[in-house]
Amino acid sequence: MQKGRKEISKIVGLTSAQVEESRRQHGANVLTPPPRRSLLSQFIEKFSDPLIRILLVALLLSVAISVYEIVQLDKAMTVFLEPAGIFVAITLATLVGFLFEVNANKKFEVLNQVNDDVLVKVVRNGYVTRVARKDIVVGDIVMLEAGEEVPADGLLIDSVSLSINESTLTGELIAHKSHRPSDQNSDATYPTNQALKGTMVADGHGTMRVTAVGDATEYGKVYVEAQIENSTKTPIDKQFDKLGRFISVVSYIMGTVVVIGRLVIFDYSENSVLSIAFVEYFMKTIMLAVTLIVVSVPEGLPMSVTLSLALSMRRMLKSNNLVRRMHACETMGAATVICTDKTGTLTQNRMKVYEAQFFKLVGGDTLTEGDQESDLITEAVACNSTAFIDMSNPDSPIPIGNPTEGAMLLWLYDAGRDYLSVRQSCDVVAQLPFSTERKYMATVVRSSTLGKNVLYVKGAPEIVYALSKGSSTGVPKEQIDCCLSQYQQMGMRTLGFARRVLEEDETADIDAILKAQSLTFTGIVAISDPVRDDAPKAIEECRRAGIKVKIVTGDTQLTACEIGRQVGLWTDADTEQNIITGPEFAALTDEQLSDIVLDLKIVARARPMDKKRLVEALQKKNQVVAVTGDGTNDAPALNMAQVGLSMGDGTAVAKEASDITILDNSFASITKAVMWGRSLYKNIQRFIIFQLTVNVVACFIVGIGAFMSYQSPLTVTQMLWVNLIMDTLAAMALASLPPSEEVMREKPRRHKDFIISSSMIWFILVVGVVFTLVLFGLMQYLKQENIGSLVDFSFSRYFTLFTDFSHEASDEIKTYEQTIFFTIFVFLQFWNLFNAKAFESGHSAFWNIKKSTGFFGTLLAIFVGQILIVEFGGEMFNVDISGLRVVDWVIIIAATSVVLLIGEAMRAVSRYRRNCKERDNN
Repeated sequence: MQKGRKEISKIVGLTSAQVEESRRQHGANVLTPPPRRSLLSQFIEKFSDPLIRILLVALLLSVAISVYEIVQLDKAMTVFLEPAGIFVAITLATLVGFLFEVNANKKFEVLNQVNDDVLVKVVRNGYVTRVARKDIVVGDIVMLEAGEEVPADGLLIDSVSLSINESTLTGELIAHKSHRPSDQNSDATYPTNQALKGTMVADGHGTMRVTAVGDATEYGKVYVEAQIENSTKTPIDKQFDKLGRFISVVSYIMGTVVVIGRLVIFDYSENSVLSIAFVEYFMKTIMLAVTLIVVSVPEGLPMSVTLSLALSMRRMLKSNNLVRRMHACETMGAATVICTDKTGTLTQNRMKVYEAQFFKLVGGDTLTEGDQESDLITEAVACNSTAFIDMSNPDSPIPIGNPTEGAMLLWLYDAGRDYLSVRQSCDVVAQLPFSTERKYMATVVRSSTLGKNVLYVKGAPEIVYALSKGSSTGVPKEQIDCCLSQYQQMGMRTLGFARRVLEEDETADIDAILKAQSLTFTGIVAISDPVRDDAPKAIEECRRAGIKVKIVTGDTQLTACEIGRQVGLWTDADTEQNIITGPEFAALTDEQLSDIVLDLKIVARARPMDKKRLVEALQKKNQVVAVTGDGTNDAPALNMAQVGLSMGDGTAVAKEASDITILDNSFASITKAVMWGRSLYKNIQRFIIFQLTVNVVACFIVGIGAFMSYQSPLTVTQMLWVNLIMDTLAAMALASLPPSEEVMREKPRRHKDFIISSSMIWFILVVGVVFTLVLFGLMQYLKQENIGSLVDFSFSRYFTLFTDFSHEASDEIKTYEQTIFFTIFVFLQFWNLFNAKAFESGHSAFWNIKKSTGFFGTLLAIFVGQILIVEFGGEMFNVDISGLRVVDWVIIIAATSVVLLIGEAMRAVSRYRRNCKERDNN
């Protein structure tokens, strides 16, 4: 038989034309999404936010004051411009939040559709191939494997030791399934020969013909029409809740103090509490208090976190990290230990037979047509397997299923043997699927070569040999062990093969035959899986970042150590204290495990629950653990870990249990996730620095102004614009910063540390106090000096008036002067946003400018927005109707830029000292 011959299948499956016709008649295999709330109702919901309610109260008070001024003081209708400005600001604040939420929901819907894109094995046009789950149609022939989710409802046409977890529908954990009429259970909730959408294959494998898809499935009939939102609070959410509650309480206290304080200092000797003057004074006092609360409440914090996480989710997807649970973005940055699989993560998972030594075969690489031993070996490989080869492109056959079994089938293919025709010529009598506990697979088939039942076994060589009475040619075990040792030292996976020809009257009881240890060992195969090119560098990055990497694998110690050596994890300095086998691991008490768990680097011959126990032991040592896994048996560990990382080609159970799916299976993508998580945390800290600095300054200024003048230096509409800057726009700017590789040089943060560090507190207090003093002096100056332009500004007079606390009623800030004060206030924060960007980065604020287009684009929006408000805002924003003179714009921008210049100078000095220290150390 020549290489490249087309596969001949007993089951042809649907043709392309039949697929389209079935989809037209029965629909696609997707569930109709629950009805969505209208955009209008989502927008109205934004007004239920506590802060927006406070602003609505401010709006009502402003309207009341405006009505009073028109009715009692005969003022023009222009007094309604201020409440109109508040209304616009409220609308803008709610609209921005609404648009972000709508956009985020769209992204989440796209991400949630990932399950519909999971590939499923089907037979179409006579070939075994893979199609997306959503493309399954009625009539399709679907192959089911352990760990996979049943994609649609169907009737079994073949099954081997098949058990399905139907708990999603019936609450029954395990339901045994069979296509044989004699196995039907009349007491079962659903027919024994039926597999249902949404259930999980727990054991064995089978083939079914699809009978219903989408809404017509049993799962679709009971599909809930309302999605339950995940209300789980993440660690960072809890930190922000505490911070938000604290600042909110403080702001309400400060607002109350302003009201009480201003009522105390009111001159009751000249105006009674019933006078028009007192009423006006009281209304303005309430407005000042509301203004203080508005600028103090950090409502932008939750939005900034959500925005940062959402942007990170989208960007991490480009680096092959599909984030399923939002909190995992940030938690990954706090990881201190990564427990990783070997195959597919550190290695390429492109299994290829390196050498096959089947006894009686010369050289082990020749399968002779018509030779009985060759034919039996072909049957052993083809029939005792659940893998397939996708031959839709004969020039590039792709193995489907277990990679090791796929490598064996490709070995047959390269030898010119058609595995599928051999498999179909031998009827399966009984089968014992492979499991990590047994570490072997056994199948009894009716051999077309011998015309008898033959038991074929393959698996871990030491276990298969233990079930045998010897080799087919009497090769001593020592020689086999020596050969296996050489393969394993080269980091290769090894398989042992054995068989037994059954007598005609012998029952095909696999367990009984195996207990008799009467198999004939027929040979060994070495399968290579090269280390990924990027794995050593990724392991080194983790080491520099203070993250410990532990390999948990089912392979032997020799193989695991060799792979560990190739990726740079295992060194000559490592000893037996750094490696353990599954049986040894299981024999440890919890106390013994606790003593050695941090030193372990490799767990070889690991069993399914070993990884979960390892995670628990590490967590008891206050470690933040990330775990990789691709199999159903990995689900407990993935659930237990702070971050579960499933592989892109892993089972549905593993993906469901994970927080992040590594689409390319590469460990390098995991290190990128760590970098993203750490950078995200830094960006959130930078936003907190910026916002709290603005809060401190705004509260002091408004509070001081409330007691030193009838007039607040900043009006409600002006503060609402500042609020928009420090919440929405600043969140957009800092959340858009690209990840920095610099964070991978730091040690992991302690996950219980409060998000506001001591250095942040010093930054907020020092900058906040300096800004307050500068603005207080400016307020004093403008209150007592009538200037028409900043050209007339006198520094000597500024410092003289700094301590002049006289404040007569006539000493009010003029509109043009108030416009200058407002603009200086905004530009101080504008330049400080640069300093927040560069905080603890070790770089200039202009570093990585090409990748920070989002940041600088947002800054441009703030810059232009301030100019437009000042030049065209007029009475709505309480600015001079003619705007500012060009010379004043130049002076304000140049003078306030000193904030950035000082920050850059301090960062330059810091870099110089760090470089000197590094040079001295070297």
